[in-house]
Amino acid sequence: MEEQHIDMGREMTETRWPTQVIVQAQALAAALDGEIQQFIAAQRLPGAFRKVIGDYYFPLAVWLARHQQHRGSPLVVGLCGGQGSGKSTLTAFLQLVWQSLGIKSAGFSLDDIYLTRNERMQLGRRVHPLLVTRGVPGTHDVQLGIETIDRLTQRAGTGVAGEEVPVPRFDKAIDDRAPRDSWPHRQSPVDILLFEGWCVGALPWEDREDPVNELERQEDPEGVWREYVRAQLAGPYRELFSRLDLLLMLQVPDMECVLEWRRLQEEKLRAATGGGMSDAAVNRFVQHYERVTRYLLEEMPQRADCVLQLGRDHQVCGLRLNRCGTEC
Repeated sequence: MEEQHIDMGREMTETRWPTQVIVQAQALAAALDGEIQQFIAAQRLPGAFRKVIGDYYFPLAVWLARHQQHRGSPLVVGLCGGQGSGKSTLTAFLQLVWQSLGIKSAGFSLDDIYLTRNERMQLGRRVHPLLVTRGVPGTHDVQLGIETIDRLTQRAGTGVAGEEVPVPRFDKAIDDRAPRDSWPHRQSPVDILLFEGWCVGALPWEDREDPVNELERQEDPEGVWREYVRAQLAGPYRELFSRLDLLLMLQVPDMECVLEWRRLQEEKLRAATGGGMSDAAVNRFVQHYERVTRYLLEEMPQRADCVLQLGRDHQVCGLRLNRCGTEC
C-alpha cells in the first residue's frame, strides 16, 4: 500500500493518511489476508474492492483505533452517508479489524431508533401527514438513542461496568420497532461505538424556505413539515449528535446518485423477490430526504473529521482529513 496522493479533480481535496497509520495498516492487511478474503466473499463484493479496503478501509480502522488509544476512554464515532453509500459494509469491516486488535466495539444505526408506527401515526395526525413516513429528523426516538449511547460508553457515569445493554433494532419488514426481547445486547463499556445513519451529524439549514421538489410543493405548501424537521435538527438532534467524538462522512457525488442507487436497490429487490418499490415510488420516497441531503453535501465535507469521497461507481475515490492531531 502506497501513501495516497489522490488526483480527484477540482472539487476534491488532495490529502494523505499519516505515515504511521499507513505503516500499521500495511502490517494489518498482511496479517488478516485470509479474513479479508472471507469478508469480500461474505459481503458479495467484487474482487476489485480489495484495493478500496487496502487504500482506505484499513487505514481508517487504524486511524480511529489510534484516536481511541490516545483518548484512553470510549470513543463515539458518527458515520454519515446517503442511501447505498456503503455504511453497513464499512461498519462490518471496521469491527472485524478492531476485534483483531483487541478493541471492543459496538454499533447501531439511526434507523434502529425510529419511532414506532403508532407513534408516527399520532405525529402525522398532530403535526403533518408526511411524518408518518420514517426517515427524516423528527421520526426517531432521540432519547432512546441518547440513552443507548450513554449506557454503552458509560458517559458521565451512566450505567454499570459489565452490564448487558440492549441495543435497539427496527424491523423494516413490518415498519415497526422489533420486540424489545429480540434486541441484541452488548457489554459496557465498549472502546469504540459506531453510530451510523444517512443524516448523522446533520445541521439545520438556514434561509431555504422555497420547496426543493414536487413533494414539498404539493404536500407541504405551507412548509409545516419541513419547518418541523428543521426545528428537530436544531433541538433534540443537536443533543444526540453532541455525543459524537468524531464524525466520518461517506460523500456521495450528488443527489442524483442517491436516487439512482436507490432505484438500483429496488430493482434488484424486485428481481429477487417480486417485491420492492416502483421507480415512481422510489422517486417520491427519496424526495423526503432531498432537502437535508443537499445541505449535507454542501456543508459537511468541510467540517467532518474524515471524508471518504465516492465515485459514481460506488467506489471510494478520494480522501479528506480535516482532523489529525498527535494521536495520528
